[in-house]
Amino acid sequence: MTLKFTGNMTYKKCELCPRECGADRTVSHGFCLGGACANVTRAAKHFWEEPVISGKNGSGTIFFSGCTMRCVYCQNSEISRDISGRNVSDEELCEIILSLQNDGAENINLVNPVHFAPSIKNALLAAKPSIPVVWNSGGWERVETLREMEGLIDIYLPDFKYFSDEKALKYSGIGDYAQTAANAINEMFRQVGDVVIENGLMKKGVIVRHLVLPSMSVQSVKALRFMRENLPDGVWVSLMGQYIPAGDVSSENFPEINRKITIKEYNTVLREFRNLGFDGFCQELSSASEDFVPVLKD
Repeated sequence: MTLKFTGNMTYKKCELCPRECGADRTVSHGFCLGGACANVTRAAKHFWEEPVISGKNGSGTIFFSGCTMRCVYCQNSEISRDISGRNVSDEELCEIILSLQNDGAENINLVNPVHFAPSIKNALLAAKPSIPVVWNSGGWERVETLREMEGLIDIYLPDFKYFSDEKALKYSGIGDYAQTAANAINEMFRQVGDVVIENGLMKKGVIVRHLVLPSMSVQSVKALRFMRENLPDGVWVSLMGQYIPAGDVSSENFPEINRKITIKEYNTVLREFRNLGFDGFCQELSSASEDFVPVLKD
């Protein structure tokens, strides 16, 4: 299986994400910890996504290791900050995708895919599944990389984490989040357009996730207003209250987020969500439990 990569779609001098670290991933790892092929930690049906994604049969979820960001509260830090799982060839990745489809998954859900975009593109070009393909990402992405995926992705499921670039730098190690994410989400919408639901399942479109963080309800309100002003009306929003302390937040450096969010904090953001008239979903605070965090290692 050979793909003639174009533009920045190469592991040789990596510019796949906005960090543009320039690593030669054919001989070493980039900032993301990715090498010259995809690294898959887990591939299985997952039932805890938005209802239109999980459906009755579950979302065929492929978790990739490594990450372009360094979120201190990452619930999947055991795989995002380590080289875990196994390296798979493009042919093997294609086989994993088709196996999940054959197992009855509602869609193929690519979690944290940005730094393995060339391998994913190759696999999808070899055998595009008959079920929707979901790009489940952190939102901090290059438009140029997303353009390479046009026609291969049916549903985009990005985060919009921060309004404040200062907060983005403190908690995720990136200083240019808000506008970069907005540009990326606008490109996603250009590709797939308005949300399409058939028989209760999403077939195409964009859902943007926003996770409310402790002590930052004002920041969340500003983030929602920024999204309303800078994203197309056809983008849905999923407001999430599932935050639990994880990763490095027990450190003395982050006491303000070393707790769950309060009902008052969430309701403040929820009121703004409703006032702004977003289509989408609102999560129950009961989801803020470790029971909803997927087990990614045996």
